[in-house]
Amino acid sequence: MEVCGKARTGRERQRYDGKQRLVSGCIPYRLRNKYEDHGLCLEDMLEVLMISTPNRDDLVFPKGGWENDETVYEAATREALEEAGVKGILHKEALGVWEFRSKSKQKVVSAEGGCKGYMFAMKVTEELEAWPEQELYGRKWLSIKEAFKQCRYDWMREALQAFLDFMAKEQDNKTRNAMASSMGVLTFKSDCRFTTKPANLSTSKFYRTIHFVVAVLTIIFLGFFSYLSIN
Repeated sequence: MEVCGKARTGRERQRYDGKQRLVSGCIPYRLRNKYEDHGLCLEDMLEVLMISTPNRDDLVFPKGGWENDETVYEAATREALEEAGVKGILHKEALGVWEFRSKSKQKVVSAEGGCKGYMFAMKVTEELEAWPEQELYGRKWLSIKEAFKQCRYDWMREALQAFLDFMAKEQDNKTRNAMASSMGVLTFKSDCRFTTKPANLSTSKFYRTIHFVVAVLTIIFLGFFSYLSIN
């Protein structure tokens, strides 16, 4: 089976901020198959992809060194392809920036091994059957609750929470836009005029018709309330 691309190796092009190695990564996600079901909260609608690492039992999100011939977005996309074998749409708004130590330097007290990681959300559109670092990394789709349990470090849990907050904001924006779009078709102003011009009708004739209908309805309601007050 042909492998898509070849993984980059070495750190000749690695970017640094002082002594900190710059890292870029993402949280790949997808909607669960039954996301249309009513009553599901956002957390139940989503699954995230995590990867296993050599000689470790825990799972992590795909990430790696940001190199000097690519943007931070290109680095995150590349790492998702190389380590997890997925392609998708990367949201350009960063979930955040976290400082942590590389796994091989966890017990080192000096500045050596320090990393500054930029994390993004990526909607997965394609899963490859073979990928560059498949022999090193396995992949697994998890629910949000399962993913939180797998997070070994605090920064990973914070990134996952930031992902949830970002997706909630995205969902809220889509809901507001949909409501605004549907209400914009026939929205009255206080003077009983439509904000959007109705099709196939003369504007002045249409306004006269609306004013007449409103006047008739007003007379009917006033008469009805007068009848009720008398009786």
